[in-house]
Amino acid sequence: MKNVFYLLFGGFLFMSLHSCTDKLDESLHHYTDEEFEILTRTLNIPEGTYDYSIVTNIPIQTNPDLPFHKATLGRVLFYDKMLSVDESTSCASCHKQELAFADDSKFSEGLNGQIGTRNSLPLGNTIGFVRYYGTDLQIPSGQFSWDESKVSINEQSKAAIVSPIEMGHDMWDLVQSVNEQDYYQVLFKKVYGNQGATQENILDALTEFVNSFSSRESLFDQAVAQTNNVYNNSPLFSDSQNNGKALFNTHCGNCHDVNHNAIIMTAANNGLDMVYEDKGMGEKTSDPNYNGVFKVPSLRNIELTGPYMHDGRFETLEEVIEHYSTGIVNHPNLHNFLKNGNSAQKFNFTTENKRDLVEYLKTLTDDVFIADVKYSDPFK
Repeated sequence: MKNVFYLLFGGFLFMSLHSCTDKLDESLHHYTDEEFEILTRTLNIPEGTYDYSIVTNIPIQTNPDLPFHKATLGRVLFYDKMLSVDESTSCASCHKQELAFADDSKFSEGLNGQIGTRNSLPLGNTIGFVRYYGTDLQIPSGQFSWDESKVSINEQSKAAIVSPIEMGHDMWDLVQSVNEQDYYQVLFKKVYGNQGATQENILDALTEFVNSFSSRESLFDQAVAQTNNVYNNSPLFSDSQNNGKALFNTHCGNCHDVNHNAIIMTAANNGLDMVYEDKGMGEKTSDPNYNGVFKVPSLRNIELTGPYMHDGRFETLEEVIEHYSTGIVNHPNLHNFLKNGNSAQKFNFTTENKRDLVEYLKTLTDDVFIADVKYSDPFK
């Protein structure tokens, strides 16, 4: 889906980017000595709070109830294995920071060694989670999961917690367990007063943390900030990277956005198979016109997020590019951008083209984001 609102700002976003990595706000958000002593028994947490504000040209309605404290609470919940019924699995088990919050397994492992049926989507592959998905902007936006069956982070988080394969926890029982922990008593009170933990508050805090994910310090971002035009060659890029960018902008930008900061197309059939065991959106809608239609993800940090596709069939970027070069199957639902008349498009990239595309895609890796302590595991 084309999002005109996003595209109007897409060309200007990079001009205002700056880093708030590891920044602490000691003046407005702090803990008492007693609170800090309780927290640091279990957590590696600063006396102030990290700056979880989102840098963007688009005004975002922030929650007035101490959003930095809420994101801090969400960070602790995200990494807490207590969210699974047997305390074996956290959100971070399948969404690893060093992998841009993706998983390097084809299918992630959940409760009692059970294996999921789809590759974990990366959470850290956007210019900014809120900005990319529009979850707080009241404008058309992408949805969640490979078949777009979840309409919000809140809904996606709850589905993972209660899934008998993933975490298997009853929300009511989880609330009781959370309220028994002294560190959560401090963290929830900072944000929600005397309410303590509730199902709604747990999901709200997780959403605040995930919404703070913002990857915007890659070599690509530096290059575009310097040239102010994504189509110009960048002196920061090698010849191979500049050639790869030109190829990408010509052949891939219609679906994935040349600026890598907006949703151009939410879902499509990209010709992986003629017959799909996992029908994707076709399974969700019971409409054969959606068989084999899956989410079109952002490509930020794509170097880190393999294996690729909904079923993790491709281990490397080279394999992905080979698919688009020679392997696209002419499925009835194949998107028109991947057709040449009535046939599947064969881009037939040369060996040099393939190398250049891979080199360009690697410029989207944000080493600052994947090492930022404010997104890291807070548990001792």
